[in-house]
Formats: sequence, structure tokens, C-alpha cells
Amino acid sequence: MGKIAHDSALSDNLKLRAKATAAVAAQTADAVDRDARFPAETFRAARDQRLLGILVPTELGGDSASVSDVMDICYLLGGACASSGLIFAMHQIMVAILVRHARSSAWHRRLLQRLCTEQLLLASSTTEGQDGGDLRRSTCALEQTGARVALTKSATCVSYGAQADAILTTARRSADGLPTDQIVVVFLKDDCQLDPITDWNALGMRGTCSIGFMLKGNGEADQVLPESYQTILARSMMPLAHLTWSAVWAGLAASAVERAQRFVRTAARRAEGRLPPGAAHLTRASMSLRSLRALVATARQRFEAVADQVDELESLDFQGELNLLKVNASELAIATVMSAMQACGLSGYQNQGEFSVSRHLRDVLSSSIMIHNDRILASAGAFSFLIEVPNWLRR
Repeated sequence: MGKIAHDSALSDNLKLRAKATAAVAAQTADAVDRDARFPAETFRAARDQRLLGILVPTELGGDSASVSDVMDICYLLGGACASSGLIFAMHQIMVAILVRHARSSAWHRRLLQRLCTEQLLLASSTTEGQDGGDLRRSTCALEQTGARVALTKSATCVSYGAQADAILTTARRSADGLPTDQIVVVFLKDDCQLDPITDWNALGMRGTCSIGFMLKGNGEADQVLPESYQTILARSMMPLAHLTWSAVWAGLAASAVERAQRFVRTAARRAEGRLPPGAAHLTRASMSLRSLRALVATARQRFEAVADQVDELESLDFQGELNLLKVNASELAIATVMSAMQACGLSGYQNQGEFSVSRHLRDVLSSSIMIHNDRILASAGAFSFLIEVPNWLRR
């Protein structure tokens, strides 16, 4: 498995590039939300700042950045524009998969080099049909004819698929294979036909443009990743998704708390020091944000400690911990933003104004239903019987 560096501190150069991109995202966040449009300005800035290839090793043109670096940028972008943060996170998950699981393939090494040179944007297509949340089963199958492969997939949710330069998609290995015998294949934009089958007019995360498509892909057999999807899912896709998504939600929650703080300070000044009625909710919001940040930081440290240890990555304990990170982080983020809105009162409830947290609340509500928390808890339930319950506070 390819190694990604574990230096958790953003370099000054990378920090400046990330801040410049986040500033653009913040300026256009309301328009992106209002029009349910892709945050093109954010990703123009990200390309200008060469952020899309930061995880790629330097010998292939990237920055050899760490997952922790990506999480810090996700946090920053999540506070500026949650849709931008989530798109950045989903892109970097795909980049990490290529770096960690496909660097031995000449075709994918060339793709990583192109990604850095051209700042390509990668999307994913794992959901399928009416039961799209079951990532471990595929209905569509890869068809291979000589050195060529093709597939047709009812991809019911492909975030920013129309704007992506390439899509990593899952499928059964062959038509006669089991639904759980899955592969990942990369189709470039020119390899794909995307015919919309659903639209995207959602409550929140409106800028992700998570439209459903009938995806038809054609390419070379070399475009199939050399490792199985089950390996990729356990070692990279699931843990990196839950880490980066949680960083986005934490950044979003922090932005809501900052607005609540400004509201309470402003109201207190106007009332000659008397706190507004909702001030107690600010305390609750601040404390739950602190818990959320600590939860994400602990999970990040845990991942960094085992990132190159296959047995640990696939252990029931680690898999359960990272699955519950997603559940707990999403619930804490929702509670934090709700408390921030209550602290701001009617000013927070408004759709406009400097103290509005309406967009924050609508965006954060998506966190518990993208890969539904109930589905995660149900699938984790069987494994919970096998995890040892410790006898001591300190092991």
C-alpha cells in the first residue's frame, strides 16, 4: 500500500494557499446555496493555489501532504462554504485511494501526474439504484472485451459529476460475479456519458450538485484499480471519508459558533452589558464544539498511528471506531449549530444577515443522512458483540 506522509502541521505555504481559497469560498457561499450551483469560484481558486493534488507524492508533481493537512483544509473550507468543503473532501478521498492503492499501475501513475499538472477534479460513484446506501454491493457489472472495459450504471447520486474531470466508480468484477465482488475503475470525462435521472433541489449542501445519472463508461482494462474494492473501502475510503467529512462538519459548526459569539457580544454592548436571553445557549454551543473538535482530533491521531498497518486498519476495533466517528461527529455538529441558532434567536433564524445560521443548519442536517447513521449503526451492531469490553480505565 502506498504511504502518505503523517506530518500533521500545515506548512506556512500550504496554509496561505488554503486561506486564499477559503476566502473565495466565503464570498460566494450564499450565492452557491441560493442557486444550488457548483462553487466554481472556489475550485478555480483551488486550482490556482494548486490544492487539488496536494496528497500526491512530490515525485509525481504533488506536495506529499498528509491526511491531517487535508483535514485542516476541510475544516477551513467547511467554515467558509460547507458545499465547497465537502466537495474538496470527496475529491481528496479519491486522490488518496489512487495514491495508496494504484501507484503500482502505470496508467494510474500517469493520471496522478496529470492531476497535479492540470489540477483535475475527481468525483466518485458508489451509490446505485434504489438501495444506494449499501456501498458493499453492486448491481452493475464490468464488461471486458479484450483490452477494453465498459459498464452501464444507474448512479443515483454522483456529487458534482457534471463538473468532474474523472469519476471513480464501483461495479461487480464480472456479470457472473457476486454483488460483493467489486472493483473500482476510473473513467475520464471523455470516457463517460452522463444522462441525468434525478435533479438536486435539496434542503442543504446545495452546491454539491448531487445529481443522479445513468453512467455509461468505456475505457482500457488498465483503468481498473489493481486492488479490490473491499480492500480499498476498509483501508482508505471509509476511514478517510469519515475523517474528512467530520472535519468539514466541525468547521461548519465552528463558523456557526463564531456568529453566535458575535451576536451575543453585539447584543450585550447595545444593552449596556446585559446578556441577551439566548446567551446560555452559546455556552452549550461552545462546549459541544469543543467536544466535536476533540473527537475528530482523537480519531485523526488514531488513524495516523495505524495508517500503514494493514492488520490494524482492518481490525474490528478500528473499523468500529471510525464508523462511530461519523455518527458521533454528525450528531455533535447538528447539536452545536442548533445551539448557536438558539443563541442568536430570530437573527439566527433569518435567511439573511450577519448573524444568520440558517445555511449552516440546513447544511449540517445532511451529515446524519449521507450514508445514513441508522445504516452504519445497524451494520456495526453485529460486530459489537465481538469487540472486547475493557476491564480497566487505563489499558
